[in-house]
Amino acid sequence: MTVTEELDKPRLLLVDDDQTFCMVLKGALAKRNYDVLVAYDVAKGIALAEQNLPEYAVIDLRIGFESGLELVKKLISLDDNTRIVMLTGFASIATAVEAIKLGATHYLTKPANADEIVAALLKNEGDSSAAISDVPLSVKRLEWEHLQKVLMQHDGNISAAARALNMHRRSLQRKLEKRPVHS
Repeated sequence: MTVTEELDKPRLLLVDDDQTFCMVLKGALAKRNYDVLVAYDVAKGIALAEQNLPEYAVIDLRIGFESGLELVKKLISLDDNTRIVMLTGFASIATAVEAIKLGATHYLTKPANADEIVAALLKNEGDSSAAISDVPLSVKRLEWEHLQKVLMQHDGNISAAARALNMHRRSLQRKLEKRPVHS
């Protein structure tokens, strides 16, 4: 590969604590002509972004015990033209709204393949034809969404959110560790 070809590749920052997922996705994105930089925690992601400003980023919402939302905020402060996809296995309405408000271009739930991620990175407009469910959310899903909303209102502070919910901090932690129910 020539230096010119390397310079033509758009730089993409991938930050996720799942190292296997990162290696697989890095290979798939590299085949799609991206120069992929990988980090497994927020601090390393910030350091990589400051050294090599990315045009694109794919950021996991939950990176270990850290929030990928902080990284979205930092990336936008470095360059508000960075196109960011927030990727998560713990999707909630509250975190989707916050990710978009902070500057993410799109919000995808795992599992998502490389083609879906690239399409989300390149998508410029919303989709008015998006399907609207005929089935309301279940009580368990509504509870999970409410917990996420209260947690976001308290900047991710579990102790403060637990106090606001009038519940024990450990009980809230257990509920948050569970994957969300789908309906």
